[in-house]
Amino acid sequence: MATATAAVMDHSAWRPRYNPWLVAFTVTLATFMEVLDTSIANIALPHIAGSFGASTDESTWVLTSYLVSNGIVLPISAWLATRIGRKRYYMSCVAMFAGSSFLCGLAPSLGMLVLFRVFQGVGGGGLQPSEQSILADTFAPEKRGMAFSMYAMAVVLAPAIGPTIGGWITDNYSWRWIFYINVPISLVSLYMTHRFVEDPPYLRAIQAQKKEAAIDYVGLGLVALGVGCLQMTLDKGQEEDWFASHWITAGCIAAGIVLAIWIWWEWRHPHPIVELRLLKRRNFATAMFSMVILGSVLYGTTVLLPEFLENLMGYPAVMAGEALAGAGFLMMVTMPMAGALSGRMDPRILLGCGFAATSLGLYNMATHLSLGMDFRTAALLRAYQVAGLAFIFIPSNVLCYAGMPREKNNQISSMMNFVRNVGGSIGIAVVSTLVTRDTQRRQSYLAANMQNGNPRFREMVEGITATLHSQGISAAEASRQAYARVTMLMQQQAAALAFKDVVAILALVVACLIPLAFVMQKPSAVRGEAPPPH
Repeated sequence: MATATAAVMDHSAWRPRYNPWLVAFTVTLATFMEVLDTSIANIALPHIAGSFGASTDESTWVLTSYLVSNGIVLPISAWLATRIGRKRYYMSCVAMFAGSSFLCGLAPSLGMLVLFRVFQGVGGGGLQPSEQSILADTFAPEKRGMAFSMYAMAVVLAPAIGPTIGGWITDNYSWRWIFYINVPISLVSLYMTHRFVEDPPYLRAIQAQKKEAAIDYVGLGLVALGVGCLQMTLDKGQEEDWFASHWITAGCIAAGIVLAIWIWWEWRHPHPIVELRLLKRRNFATAMFSMVILGSVLYGTTVLLPEFLENLMGYPAVMAGEALAGAGFLMMVTMPMAGALSGRMDPRILLGCGFAATSLGLYNMATHLSLGMDFRTAALLRAYQVAGLAFIFIPSNVLCYAGMPREKNNQISSMMNFVRNVGGSIGIAVVSTLVTRDTQRRQSYLAANMQNGNPRFREMVEGITATLHSQGISAAEASRQAYARVTMLMQQQAAALAFKDVVAILALVVACLIPLAFVMQKPSAVRGEAPPPH
């Protein structure tokens, strides 16, 4: 009890030696770099495949290897930060990310690149959770909303501008430079972290205690195996036709069994790797669920719109990235607004408004998405869709930490980033599968009307045939090409309708979450609770 009281007193009197906003900028720098690099790598895949003479499927392991190692580290980053010291762990992650990025740029083969991407994922996995916990300790509860808005801008702006930057670098230089540019940024981040970031007294006291506690090797092994299987299944499921593939089925079953055993083990262990018992708290459990949905919608729609623009409308990758970039800059305005408002009004109301605005934005996208829209319309649809995300992200973070003991900040940030990334993987997998399946369904329906007995179909074919014949093409060849063009138009229309259907489903899902905001307790009521013994 004396130790606990001392830890609380130390922390209540502790303030960072440097300006908190300088600390916030320092830790946001590396996170922005890590998220940006992930989105840039997506654009560079065709160039990487061509450089090594690899197939498209083989080149996707450049992404999968990073996601798997990143996903394994996320849930255990809190334990690692507490065990070796948060500042030391954060700097180790930045150094590993920089070193592995440099090696990725030098990689002589695809296999070596995949190996270095695994190391890069290990380093990148600890950056976001460490940053959030540093911000939670650096800022007072009433100012956390604004602090989290800076972090959120890095998380949402980087994927928005990443495709544009990645396309420009790979087109004008080499795909290797998408990794080399991480090195100088990392060096600046390392210096600033060493200079301005510090661990609070309570964390140093807990670190000394944790060093004496036994390491939960079973929990560590189970979470690594379970999350690895889950990420692999989600990333490769659609590509392998899900349960039609034996190894996807085996991976899904293995992930379910291993994670179930892990949950049972961690719940009972006195010193768990991940403190799942925190989910007993209503606000925390609800915020975790909202983060899963946020990740699903954000990552899922980030995949949907570029695919629509590139595959159906013929936009180059850079131009498709530019259509998303405007929404990222919009969020640079809405994030500080949400941060400021979350400290002045009930965050639950903001969260409900965020869900409502996001649902309306998705519904608007489903209504206006078409093959005839111009670039401006595409950019506006994306902007409307993300306008409410700031009012989900910031209040969720604020409500998550409300009433929680300070020594749980590492665990909270680690679990939040983990569930958001898992939600993103689930969202991408589900959205891709729904688009593929619904395109097939729509295509079957449209094909049933493509027969000469349909006057409108016959009129279209005859019109195209006459136009081609007037250009000097023989009647037989003109007729064949007319049928081929109508078939292609039908396939494009089926895909466009499928995209609209999937976006409409997402709008409905998000709308159903509006009551979820009011399941939470008011932050003032939560803060009034007596802190649990620790």
